[in-house]
Amino acid sequence: MLFRTRRLATASVALTAATALVAGCTSGGGSTSGASGDTLTLWTHNAGNSVELDVVKKIIKDFNGSQDKYKVKLQAFPQSDYNNSVVAAASARKLPCLLDVDGPNVANWAWGGYLDPIDVTGSEVPVLSQLASTVGRYDDKLYAFGFYDVSLAFFARKSVLEEHGIRVATMDKPWTKAEFDTALAKLKKSGKFEYPLEMGTGGSGEWWPYGYSPQLQSFGGDLVDRSDYKSASGTLDSKAAVDWATWFQSLVAKDYMAKKSGADPNKDFLAGKSAIQWDGSWNAAKNAEKLGDDVAIIPPVDFGEGPKIGGASWQWAMSSTCSNKAGAQEWLKFSRQTKYFTDYAKATSTIPATEAAAEQIADYQRGGKFDVLVEFAREYATVRPATPAYPYISTEFEKAAKDILAGADPQKALGQAAKDIDSNLKTNNYYSN
Repeated sequence: MLFRTRRLATASVALTAATALVAGCTSGGGSTSGASGDTLTLWTHNAGNSVELDVVKKIIKDFNGSQDKYKVKLQAFPQSDYNNSVVAAASARKLPCLLDVDGPNVANWAWGGYLDPIDVTGSEVPVLSQLASTVGRYDDKLYAFGFYDVSLAFFARKSVLEEHGIRVATMDKPWTKAEFDTALAKLKKSGKFEYPLEMGTGGSGEWWPYGYSPQLQSFGGDLVDRSDYKSASGTLDSKAAVDWATWFQSLVAKDYMAKKSGADPNKDFLAGKSAIQWDGSWNAAKNAEKLGDDVAIIPPVDFGEGPKIGGASWQWAMSSTCSNKAGAQEWLKFSRQTKYFTDYAKATSTIPATEAAAEQIADYQRGGKFDVLVEFAREYATVRPATPAYPYISTEFEKAAKDILAGADPQKALGQAAKDIDSNLKTNNYYSN
């Protein structure tokens, strides 16, 4: 497969440095032959995440020991370098056979020619049994799958909500916009919190569309028109989208939320600096350990079009230049065992991608301490637009949202972002195949 000349896998690519890094890590095609069978190189972004990396190592060790036809060799990168390294390797046609990819980037990497479709039929865990957000498809083809997802939620202290006459929202009856705004006003008026709401506005990059575009979507807007992925104008700058942006901006204007949060928002929440935190399932166990039965896990607000959260995390895929695709797919099939889905969730405190795996973890079982987070992922997850243009869309949304919090006119900021996205779509011939 030929690589396309226009790629948007990352907003900026440190190509020279990444190419040097890649040159020392792989030989062309990602597969070599040897006396012990074909060696398949696998890349992961987990160099700085030992608990998840250990699970990857376990799967590789088990696979290598289960047969003598193929051998998988691991190469781990720091997450900060990973995407740049993949782009550089793709340019040099030196991608490994196996690699992980952040879910929102699957469409871009598939369109760009980095990935080939995969066939994992016959594996222990059927793809259809997974959370939809953990399966990476593009152009009606399967390109990737993940072992887990994460879930956003509001965290609060039940005692604080009760003290201020605020109802603990449930999935059956989530907060409405009016109810949420009233709650924030009460908490601010109490004088106990400089900023009653913590939404992680000090973050950067993918956090912005992951954390805030679901709220935009709950208002009735979106990042792009998903009917054909050919335009953002009329969607990203629609009345519903501007209503979201106006509300988002008001959180800062009313001192409900900091324009830029601290370095560790969860630490600030646990210290009592904020009353309600918009955060991920990755901190649920820490919150429960600190707050005990006082912790409240609350669904996203229904701003009119239902509660929504972002969906899709890291997934496994096969490169288009792999010289032994049969071997790569054998590893992918082998990895699709319930025990590994369970191992990932236990090691990383993430949500298992299958119900069978969730039932093997006490906290995620039906009625378990964090079962509600599984339900959030199942019922509310909205994947980011499955278009090759997504990395560009993500960057434009982050810029517009930050400008809005800084005081920019919501209509103008979203309108400019929509125009820029439309221009990118047109320049790239709407990412047609």
